[in-house]
Amino acid sequence: PLLVARGGFCVRGMAHRYLQQCRKIIAIGRNYALHAAELGNKVPETPFWFLKPTTSVIHKGSGASITFPKGCKEMRHEIELGVFIGVGGKDIAAKDAMKHVGGYCVALDMTARDWQDAAKKKGLPWTQAKGFDTSCPLGAVVPADRVPDPHSLTLWCSVNGVERQRGSTADMLVKV
Repeated sequence: PLLVARGGFCVRGMAHRYLQQCRKIIAIGRNYALHAAELGNKVPETPFWFLKPTTSVIHKGSGASITFPKGCKEMRHEIELGVFIGVGGKDIAAKDAMKHVGGYCVALDMTARDWQDAAKKKGLPWTQAKGFDTSCPLGAVVPADRVPDPHSLTLWCSVNGVERQRGSTADMLVKV
């Protein structure tokens, strides 16, 4: 999942406070075994994560659209569950973690795949491939109390009316 730290949430057209309050976006890498296999990657023994800058966020209703960075030849999207942290904290016990979730949304993790592949071959970070402006489109946020089980959601992505991806949060290796 993508974790958007320290923000409010939008319901029925309210202003997107989370964009003003968001301090960091944390994404879990290789969180779906099937996707890792598709890319020829091993499933990590322990979770690893990467950051996206706040400038990567665009949100539903803003009128903004995804722009491909100049020089990118292969763009990919991955549907994700966005998790908004509504109550801050540090070193939170697993049993208390869900008390900190403010809401959820559908998110896209846009990747300049050719740039990512080149960085991986050199052992370099993926920042350029994952952190460009508009690389993190977010849908409308649903308050956490309206989502009975975030681990049993079906997420899908359609581009110009054609379904491109469908998955379940039940398949996440690292749970919310």
